[in-house]
Amino acid sequence: MSPPEYRPGSKDDFDRLYEATYPRLFGTLAAMLRDHAATEDCVQEAYLRAFRAWPRWKADAPVGAWLHRIAINVALSYRRRERLRDVAELVRRLGTPPPIDPADALQTPELLQELRALPPKQAAALVLRHVHGYTSREIALALGIPERTVASRLMAARARLRVRLRFRESESGTRAG
Repeated sequence: MSPPEYRPGSKDDFDRLYEATYPRLFGTLAAMLRDHAATEDCVQEAYLRAFRAWPRWKADAPVGAWLHRIAINVALSYRRRERLRDVAELVRRLGTPPPIDPADALQTPELLQELRALPPKQAAALVLRHVHGYTSREIALALGIPERTVASRLMAARARLRVRLRFRESESGTRAG
């Protein structure tokens, strides 16, 4: 069975799109933002922006990729704003932050922790490929980048994860998975 056709500007089709894509979109942004409330806010903002742009959507690209592109841009903007606000607030209140206790860093599963340490654009590419199973072409459309850039981001993210996990191994004296 082929995926349903969507008509740009159709409210019924947008409602159907929302129902069909919400779980995947939420999962993608949850992996990027790591905060349930922020994820909900960003997903809703993404759907609001998509609804406003819905009459202009061109059916020449997969609608899921178009929607992911909007959502990822919303999440990246959110992370930039949060990072600036958090750093400014902490410095204002506490001065320079104390060093991170390594014992605290090990309380989350190591792969997820290391995925979160990646640059957001690399993490987005990895999540879209390995969690959601998108092809390089679909990821390129979702992120608004060339397919070759997708490949380089995936390669850089994998290399970075490998190095970070090896370092973690050597620090703890154990073999990772």
